Amino acid sequence: MSRSRYRVQAGSPAVLGANADSRGVNFALYSANASRVELCLFGPDGQQETARIALPEFTDEVWHGYIPGLKPGQLYGYRVHGAYSPEDGHRFNPHKLLVDPYARELRGDVQWNDAHFGYVVGGDDIVMDERDSANFTPKCVVGPKPRVRWKPRLPFSKRFKPKTWDQTVIYEAHVKGFTKLNAEIPENLRGTFAGLGHPKAVDYLVKLGITAVELLPVQCFFDDRYLVEKQLKNYWGYSTLCYFAPASHYLSGGDVDEIRVAVDALHAAGIEVILDVVYNHTCEGNHLGPTISFRGIDNASYYKLADEPRFYYDTTGCGNTLNVGNQRVLELVTSSLRHWVENYGIDGFRFDLATSLARDGRSFSPDSSFLSAVRQDPLLSNVRLIAESWDLGEDSYQVGNFPPGWAEWNGRYRDDVRSFWLGTDGMAAAVSGALLGSADMFDRRGRKPWASINFLTAHDGFTLADLYAYNEKHNEANKEDNNDGHNDNRSWNCGHEGPTDDENILALRDRLRRAAMATLLFSQGTPMILMGDECGRSQGGNNNAYCQDNETTWLRWTEHNPHDEAFLEFTKRLIVLRADTSLLHRDHFLHGSSVGKQMKDVIWIRADGKTMQPEDWTNDLVRSFGLMLCDRSGDALLLLFNAHTEGVSYELPKLAKNERWQIVIYTDVGTEGPGEGAELDKAFIIAGRSLGLMKGRWR
Repeated sequence: MSRSRYRVQAGSPAVLGANADSRGVNFALYSANASRVELCLFGPDGQQETARIALPEFTDEVWHGYIPGLKPGQLYGYRVHGAYSPEDGHRFNPHKLLVDPYARELRGDVQWNDAHFGYVVGGDDIVMDERDSANFTPKCVVGPKPRVRWKPRLPFSKRFKPKTWDQTVIYEAHVKGFTKLNAEIPENLRGTFAGLGHPKAVDYLVKLGITAVELLPVQCFFDDRYLVEKQLKNYWGYSTLCYFAPASHYLSGGDVDEIRVAVDALHAAGIEVILDVVYNHTCEGNHLGPTISFRGIDNASYYKLADEPRFYYDTTGCGNTLNVGNQRVLELVTSSLRHWVENYGIDGFRFDLATSLARDGRSFSPDSSFLSAVRQDPLLSNVRLIAESWDLGEDSYQVGNFPPGWAEWNGRYRDDVRSFWLGTDGMAAAVSGALLGSADMFDRRGRKPWASINFLTAHDGFTLADLYAYNEKHNEANKEDNNDGHNDNRSWNCGHEGPTDDENILALRDRLRRAAMATLLFSQGTPMILMGDECGRSQGGNNNAYCQDNETTWLRWTEHNPHDEAFLEFTKRLIVLRADTSLLHRDHFLHGSSVGKQMKDVIWIRADGKTMQPEDWTNDLVRSFGLMLCDRSGDALLLLFNAHTEGVSYELPKLAKNERWQIVIYTDVGTEGPGEGAELDKAFIIAGRSLGLMKGRWR
């Protein structure tokens, strides 16, 4: 290893990371509390350290230096000197090679070794470990100058105009799981961005009718040590190592341009790309976790520390919480977001445990540093911003409390709709609010119904098929003695736990998932469908399949049974109907306002045809009701809900003279009587656990 081969210049602190120009590379690293920062250069194999160079300048808490002659492709890492005093919040250890937080590409994977830990494993974390971790740590890659493809204030491609929020239908998908089993895609492309952008994959999404894919984390992450020891994988990816670099195993040929190509292909088909991003914590865990990046660069700056600074203030359940209250850490996050928009064409972000990011200190604030920074940014304020509006801290559930410009995962929608279709007492009033976009939470400060991201299932929990096939979770494959995952699933096996050939049970399950999917797509707000729910994907009752990188979680493209084939076509019909029916996706909240003589935009009806009264909503035994939606043009929709086990006869509201109600969707396919397309003017029997949608003219 040479310490004098390279001539180092002062360089600039202005742009953090490794930035190449025609003459060399500028390196800049934020560390407020370090005493010395060494740049380590590596040969092409990433194993031999060829030079160790002290960055010569320290300006505004940024260490920086310029190395003439270096070119893109150079491998590097950092060693950071300073106090190793965990009791004071400092964990500097120059024996540990550290990943640059601004690295745009990493080479190699974490090869777990005790040397990754800043302390002697098995002992007290107060005692520093002096083993070198370089041979086991990924190396950062100096990239070419980024190619900015979307200018500030113009976040979308000129040839791509996304759907408005009220017309958006989101599909939560996994880059690998979506195409891994698709035999029509070349094997070497399956499970990668190239597979995602393949015509066969894009065509499937187009025919399904969705307008946006929301991808589980694609920023660089690794398999946690305890998973490796169990021979499992970090499939979901909620353990971020580097916010700028993509996960290399999602690249078929190792070239990051593959992401741009995939995004372009989806854009050409009219589909947006939203990334699930994890800025609330990092992969380094609690005080006993490894030292791979942030912890060794400046633990006290990058993380929120507990009152006793040896430990971490943890609102994430993952051991640590990123300190976005620090200006430089906040800059890291916002720069990363802009990187994905400008260089890859990403259309928006879903923020994991966003309440953690919105805490200034220990308390949530809609005017927090993070939320304010994003809102004022000329680029980020124009992309899709979706919050998972909870964390594990105090006052954690903040759904509805994020500021204008944000949409939010509506967990209450999920729980209430699930409970209603199970026939739980007292759910009618809650579901009525959910159907209209949860105005009680979101109708303020000019927010719109689309702010409510409505979902029944997501990556975390049962799939839709499993929701009606299992009473209990079955997570044994996770090797945690079935102790992981939620216990409050609001599910029902319909009389048999798991797979069955009983046609009566299959018919009941089919009826329930039809009613649930129709409810989702007929509700005001923004619907989100979990990958595979449209075709009966099952995880065998595993409701926490974060470590199952196998056919448990991958989408089946063939061999669907008749029930699942029919459900796929049914889901497509629902999505098309939603898109074509403006009454199902209004751009404003509905509060029973007048739309004409003796007619309102929302009318709630009882089975006898009369208007629902306050006492009806407080009756715990009410499990059926009707919702009539009207507009000024004279169009009317009637949705009839019946969560009872038996059928309910509805007296239908009167329409204009000579007009009759026409059945558009009826989720029960096994009951004799009028079906879809039939016209009715007086009464209609809605079968148990079923939903009907009718259209007509009120004038």
